[in-house]
Amino acid sequence: MQAVILAGGKGTRLRSRLGDLPKPMVDVSGKPLLERQIELLRAHGFDNVLLLLGYNPGKITEYFGDGSSRGVRIQSVVEPAPLGSAGAVLAAFDRLEERFLVLYGDTMLNVDLRHFASVHASKKVDASLFVHPNDHPHDSDLVEVDASGRILAFHSYPHSAGQNYANLVNAALYVIEKQALRPWLELQPPFDFAKDLFPVMVKAGQNLFGYRSREYIKDVGTPERLERVEKDLDSGRIARSSFETPAPAVFLDRDGTINEEVNRVWEPSQFKLLPGVGPAIRRLNRSGYVVVVITNQAVIARGDCTEETLQQIHNKMETELGQAGAYVDAIYYCPHHPDRGFPGERVELKIACTCRKPETGLLEAACRDMNLDLASSWVIGDSGRDIEMAKRAGVRSILVETGHPVTSGTSGRGPDHQAPSLTEAVDFLLGGKANQ
Repeated sequence: MQAVILAGGKGTRLRSRLGDLPKPMVDVSGKPLLERQIELLRAHGFDNVLLLLGYNPGKITEYFGDGSSRGVRIQSVVEPAPLGSAGAVLAAFDRLEERFLVLYGDTMLNVDLRHFASVHASKKVDASLFVHPNDHPHDSDLVEVDASGRILAFHSYPHSAGQNYANLVNAALYVIEKQALRPWLELQPPFDFAKDLFPVMVKAGQNLFGYRSREYIKDVGTPERLERVEKDLDSGRIARSSFETPAPAVFLDRDGTINEEVNRVWEPSQFKLLPGVGPAIRRLNRSGYVVVVITNQAVIARGDCTEETLQQIHNKMETELGQAGAYVDAIYYCPHHPDRGFPGERVELKIACTCRKPETGLLEAACRDMNLDLASSWVIGDSGRDIEMAKRAGVRSILVETGHPVTSGTSGRGPDHQAPSLTEAVDFLLGGKANQ
């Protein structure tokens, strides 16, 4: 399969590190970033590489040649003037394979590209975009998806004041069907994929899919970001981040653990983060744990709110966490409730299911979707249901005291640890005591 790398950047903000080199040639812990990308491509079976060059292209062509010494075949196209990311790809339309991968030459990544391409093919869509949460959604371009992952809209930065969006960022890694681009060949450059082309494709009814992943991908466009990437590389965090490697996770309950317990949150104004939750989750993010919310939301079955309103509540949660530099990697919720007799209830959801805690269905789904390592994972919650789910799944648990008092649901089996709040629970986890 073909990989197209947008490698035309000048890297003005990295000039102290680059000299006259183009941005993709910036040194990352002893090796050019572009070389690290090509090594990743080869490892996942991408042996046909098309480089789209701009600034000082000779520095790249001289270094890589035809790619044979690195086990790939490299071709290059030099754009005569800046065309934008989408403009550069469309200008090379005749050189594109029927299906191709697009990388940006200023991103450090460790993604299972073979798996990404396989999922794209199975979805039968026009394009798949790698999307993920980050720790600064307030100044990022965000993507809105439905329950199946189909992209509904793009929300470019700056965002409207007071608007809450899901923390789902376009990470600038795509798999695209060539024929899906044909209707747009007459667009006049410069124009960008994220801000220009993808939004008009969605409006035209083309099917774009958001491939959500916990894997590592970050741009190195500033000295500060480059320094952070080098720290992640040298610490081994990047090597551990691929979907190929099972990851440790912290499974968090929502009500009473992340936000105040108010006996059913059924509209956004009721949702209030507990003190210290943002910084605590940020510490988990930076420690390498995958953070997954697993929550029973019987408000859906009871008819208290709709799935759309629940999404608005979770958008508020993700927005407020993002303001604290924190994020959750995924949210899994159970909409069911086994008891009937509530006004306005939804009969089709009044069932005994395998996803309502203390059942383990949602935890197991997260493990399948994200390749999580249960042996090194934890559940943190405020109720007996959370602790019992952990016991049934064979996961260690921490009970926090910020919700309702525990009166039942643990089958007489208590948590592995107890803490006043999420802050102290994370102190315990990251303080080394968790593994003793």
